[in-house]
Amino acid sequence: MIKLIECPRDAMQGIPKFIDTAIKAAYINQLLEVGFDTIDFGSFVSPKAIPQMRDTAEVLSLLDLHNAKSKLLAIVANVRGAEDAMDFPEIDYLGFPLSVSETFQQRNTNASIAQALTTVEEIQNLCEVKGKTLVTYLSMGFGNPYGDAYSPELVAEFVEKLDQLGVKIISISDTIGVADPTLINSLLSLQIAAFPHIEFGAHLHSKPQEIAEKVRAGVKAGCRRFDGALKGYGGCPMADDELVGNMATEVMIETMELDGLELNLNKLEFGEAMKLANFVFNP
Repeated sequence: MIKLIECPRDAMQGIPKFIDTAIKAAYINQLLEVGFDTIDFGSFVSPKAIPQMRDTAEVLSLLDLHNAKSKLLAIVANVRGAEDAMDFPEIDYLGFPLSVSETFQQRNTNASIAQALTTVEEIQNLCEVKGKTLVTYLSMGFGNPYGDAYSPELVAEFVEKLDQLGVKIISISDTIGVADPTLINSLLSLQIAAFPHIEFGAHLHSKPQEIAEKVRAGVKAGCRRFDGALKGYGGCPMADDELVGNMATEVMIETMELDGLELNLNKLEFGEAMKLANFVFNP
């Protein structure tokens, strides 16, 4: 079964103009009607680092979760953020960005990879105690623009370390859109075969015309968890200056359905979400 993770947090976080809290909540409430597996709805990070997400707790208080099928995921960058997120029983998943690039780890969380791995261990332990699930994102998982060491073998070393910590979900992230279908297929195939007890996801960024082939490469590799954002909005504000958009959810859906995959989404509500996205991101 395919799991689609819709990421309004990722779509919104780099927008300089603050989006009204009520508008954020209305948009996420509409997304909850669609039937996505998970909504990556906000983050508990420093408001100085990501000002757009400073109202995550307020947004959460405005969500209508009655009968919602979707689970909620919040991004955290340190133990303090994880502890803050633990106060909310509505949150199912905590997402942590661990990078295979030392430069990007410093830029993204102001910590070294070694420090970040210690943080992962602490957050994983917190999640086990509090009944939540940690999703670790391996950012720069398909290469980086900084000249840092990279290879599929390096990614495998990180997965091995995360496996030893008990992490059950790892989303390999193409933070700057450099992965081609061949690399996506080979990298995911290798990890899925080597660690069958781990749920692997793909958080890919892409130029619009390359989305379909990247999705198909991931599905062929055995990946069943994909992140996206309506209309491809967003990107990581801590990444390379030339941002590449998120995978457009509507293109992923079209591609998967053309290939005969059942997604169990409410198409009427999805259409309404697309209309609302135009208002939220193009006020």
